[in-house]
Amino acid sequence: MNRIKSPWLWVPTLYFAEGIPYFIVNVVSVTMFKRMGMSNADLAMYTSLLYLPWVIKPLWSPLVDVVRTKRWWILVMQALMTVCFAAIAFSLPNRTGAPVGAFTLSLVFFYITAMLSATHDIAADGYYMLALDEHRQSLFVGIRSTFYRIASVFGQGVIVVAAGLLENRFGDIPRAWSTTLLASSALFLLVTVWHNFILPSESSGRFPASSPLEPEKGVRAVAPVSSTDSSPRSILDAFATFFQKKGVWLAIIFMLLYRLPEALSVKMLTPFMLDAAEDGGLGLSTAQSGLVYGTVGVIALTIGGILGGVWSARVGLRKALWPMALALALPCSVYLYMALAQPDNLYVIYFCVALDQFGYGFGFTAYMLYMMYFSQGEYSTSHYAICTAFMALSMMIPGFFAGMLQESLGYTGFFVLVMICCLATIAVTAILPSRIDPSYGKK
Repeated sequence: MNRIKSPWLWVPTLYFAEGIPYFIVNVVSVTMFKRMGMSNADLAMYTSLLYLPWVIKPLWSPLVDVVRTKRWWILVMQALMTVCFAAIAFSLPNRTGAPVGAFTLSLVFFYITAMLSATHDIAADGYYMLALDEHRQSLFVGIRSTFYRIASVFGQGVIVVAAGLLENRFGDIPRAWSTTLLASSALFLLVTVWHNFILPSESSGRFPASSPLEPEKGVRAVAPVSSTDSSPRSILDAFATFFQKKGVWLAIIFMLLYRLPEALSVKMLTPFMLDAAEDGGLGLSTAQSGLVYGTVGVIALTIGGILGGVWSARVGLRKALWPMALALALPCSVYLYMALAQPDNLYVIYFCVALDQFGYGFGFTAYMLYMMYFSQGEYSTSHYAICTAFMALSMMIPGFFAGMLQESLGYTGFFVLVMICCLATIAVTAILPSRIDPSYGKK
């Protein structure tokens, strides 16, 4: 009998592979299109639509449950994403400032990659719950989160910095990004080959005799119905019971508006960093922008998230909600300051971004906890998946209009509008605490 392969061999790489395409699609694409000369309005609109697969993925999650195995879905999605990264590289226009129509083929491949990545998320999280028993699920949840963060650093930092260095070396922006994406494709090919050999097969006898199909509290779940029943009736029941929950419309409003300042601003932060001072930006290079968000920003975000988890475990979600909401909303003011002052000292920019990302990481903890709180009960996995769809929608809709608003208002006016949106965060926070069990989230 084949030796059971340790989760240490595949859990880290599986969640690294889950993160890389997400960040290439939703973050790296913004920087690339900006450097290729796409307008802020166009890049915000087109890249915001890339969130759509994560909004609608509950609709096809049952297919991943009942057709073939989770391992098969993981390997096929990874192989197809490898091809898509290469296809994006070869489909880029060969000059900067090309009309938006010249990016049509590249955008099509980005949308395909987004669909594949969302499907891979479903399969990877389902595989994790099937392949590990309850004890190991708890043991490795920190490992999977850590390697997803490493993917964030790699995607937002290493890939962007590498492209920036190649821009300087080649003196050719399209060539630099094509080369970077081809290298990303080669890396993903290696990951796919690794998983082909190392992921235990569901039929190999290497899975636990009894694997829990409902995740531990706090473990992100993606299947839209309980894995024990993916029948059409069960799927319909899951959606119907979600919208029959007490306070469902208040919950939906909270999920859509709590992050409004971040959702409106996030697509414009990279253009703000890259645009020249005379255009209202900070005039950073591609590599400098990658360092700001891919290293300093991610580290601050991670620390904020960890401290948010510790704080909420001590006082509970209800008491933690207000401090977390303010921590998420108010640090957005650093971008208004930078739009007004236009600092040229990198350390000042690093500090401002770190402050904003720390606050966001701290405040986002309340958002995640509330989604888990609202999803409790029958079909908890399904209801959590629906909540994550609203989470993606909350980013997609404001981001769609962000570029048009920025071009109309300028960066200073745009960030004033972002600060006004903080009132939405405060408003939905004010009406929620009385509906939360005071003991929820405490140790």
